Amino acid sequence: MTATKNKSNEINIIRVYDASVKMVWDAWTDSKQAAHWWGPRGFTITTHSQDTRTGGHWHYTMHGPDGIDYVNKTKYLEVETYSKMVYDHGGNDEQKPMFRVTVLFKDLKGKTQMDMTMALPTPEAAEDTRKFIKKAGGNSTWDRLAEYLEEGTSKKDIFVINRTFDTPLATMFEVWTDPKQLSQWVPPTGFTMKYIRADIREGGSSFYSMTDGQHGEMYGRAEYLKIEKPHRIVYLQQFCDKEEKVTGHPMAPHWPKTMRTTVLLSEEGPDQTRVSLTWEIEGAASPEEKETFNKAKPGMAQGWGGSFDKLEAYL
Repeated sequence: MTATKNKSNEINIIRVYDASVKMVWDAWTDSKQAAHWWGPRGFTITTHSQDTRTGGHWHYTMHGPDGIDYVNKTKYLEVETYSKMVYDHGGNDEQKPMFRVTVLFKDLKGKTQMDMTMALPTPEAAEDTRKFIKKAGGNSTWDRLAEYLEEGTSKKDIFVINRTFDTPLATMFEVWTDPKQLSQWVPPTGFTMKYIRADIREGGSSFYSMTDGQHGEMYGRAEYLKIEKPHRIVYLQQFCDKEEKVTGHPMAPHWPKTMRTTVLLSEEGPDQTRVSLTWEIEGAASPEEKETFNKAKPGMAQGWGGSFDKLEAYL
């Protein structure tokens, strides 16, 4: 999520999804599909009516994890099927809209670029909204959309999280591949990490320990499948004992034994890098493991979000 170069009162979000424009468009405009991904993690929605045409409305209630309901009446100002929609967001019968949204959908040879701009009344309002979205986890909406689309195309359960950092691409690649730097920020909040062995290269592996200072040490290992400097890192991750024997999660017996992590780094400006991380189960998984994985997505967002907060501070 970045401010546009020319208008300081706007917030711009660009994502590329591995799905056709029709699939992405339908996910936006079919209320049954939108119910699977619309809103931050932990939120659900109830649609009362939806008319996705110019002049139409989408009337829905968003239910927060704290039990608070948020009534929304989106008004569509422009709708061009598979191409563009413009709407006012955050309003209802009792309050005016918070901002105007323009979403452009572009076909990229089978993939889809979603280019969304939120226009606020003032630069100050844009900055306040940017902070509010970050605090509320609003960016996870677009991660949930990626997960929903992936499930529809490949039938795989995945977890996705994105974050843009104000740092050059070369620096970002370095902090993901230098064990001394990686150990400073990648552990969840409250944990420290120590590498027992680290060979972070394609075909290499690492072995490490983590602790929160209260419950003893946990051990893990990673096997690096692909490292394509400076854009792509793929590795498998497992929990182990201190002899590096794979044991499974020490506090979650049905957690999948092997996870695949894919990290994509892309330049969004001379000194700005987007990190797109995908987590998925590697190999066959039992129904209990799949259920555990899917139910844990809010916790994954909190865990990786904490790590990304530490990375921001480290950078």
